[in-house]
Amino acid sequence: MATYTVTNKYLVDNYAVLQLLTPNEIAVGQSITVAGVDATFNGTYSVYALPAYLFIGTDTEGDLLYDYQIPIQNQVLYAKTADDVERVAASGTVSYAPVCTWVTASDVMTYLGITIANPSDDYTLLTQSVSAGNQFCYRRRQESGYIDSLSASPSGDVTLGTIMYCAALWRSRGSIEATYATFDGMGTAPQQSLTPIVKQLLGIPRPAVA
Repeated sequence: MATYTVTNKYLVDNYAVLQLLTPNEIAVGQSITVAGVDATFNGTYSVYALPAYLFIGTDTEGDLLYDYQIPIQNQVLYAKTADDVERVAASGTVSYAPVCTWVTASDVMTYLGITIANPSDDYTLLTQSVSAGNQFCYRRRQESGYIDSLSASPSGDVTLGTIMYCAALWRSRGSIEATYATFDGMGTAPQQSLTPIVKQLLGIPRPAVA
């Protein structure tokens, strides 16, 4: 979980805006928890926008309006029905803990063509590999400009790419550096978890979308 410090707050037309001290990886549509600001702003919310300018309200169609003469970095905006609050200095935190669940341990076992007993050390490692693989693939796509759901894979190619990456993490158990564990005196070819085909399936890397 990442926690960011709040420096300013304001609320206009039932939308609350918090400015954070540092850049962050918060994405539109994801859940944040606001704490220590005040009773109006505190709570758990879905991020509606990440404004780069001063938010000044909404038009008759409900679209967000900004003052493009006043840039403000590191803002998060979310819906909040309450009286307007002028922009003032504030304290408190915003916590962001994305948990991606695109693929499961069963998906990876099917791909590997094996059954792993539960409980067992291998199954424990499998669940760790699936958790790490989901988070890594989600984060890499986010870094490339995609806005994805945490609970459902955006497409079949992304699902397969994530499964392949999780499987590679599990298969690398007991390995040293860049090779799979082996008892063969001839050794094995170097392994790479993030292969070109996995990158192709995940759609990464690509230039970040502004």
